[in-house]
Amino acid sequence: MPTNSLLRAETRSLAIDAPPATVLDFLADPRNLPRWAPGVAKSVRVDGDDWLLDNGETEVRITPRTSLRHGTVDLLTGPGAGVFTRVLPNGDGSEYQFTLFFPADTPEAAVEDQLKIVEAELRTVRDLCTR
Repeated sequence: MPTNSLLRAETRSLAIDAPPATVLDFLADPRNLPRWAPGVAKSVRVDGDDWLLDNGETEVRITPRTSLRHGTVDLLTGPGAGVFTRVLPNGDGSEYQFTLFFPADTPEAAVEDQLKIVEAELRTVRDLCTR
């Protein structure tokens, strides 16, 4: 009997008045993560190919998968799990897309709370890339 194992995907995007290479370079640099996502990482330490994120309470290992050619910076917490981002050309600037996946039974209020945080993080990336 088949089961529905699809997750709920939520994507947010924001135009940034900076070239895609500028935005991608910013996102791909682990030192910048605490600047735009302080709730996720207060500090980042590089360990081989992985980043160790310390949020003040726990340390999380992520594996970044960056392709400047394809415009992606994915931060993986496990097989198929993590944060998936894409930077697309948008005129002379960029369109920054950020996708999160949630279990189908995640309460709506929890999804909305997380998306508010994501939207604030997108604005922070925009502000830091256009200075």
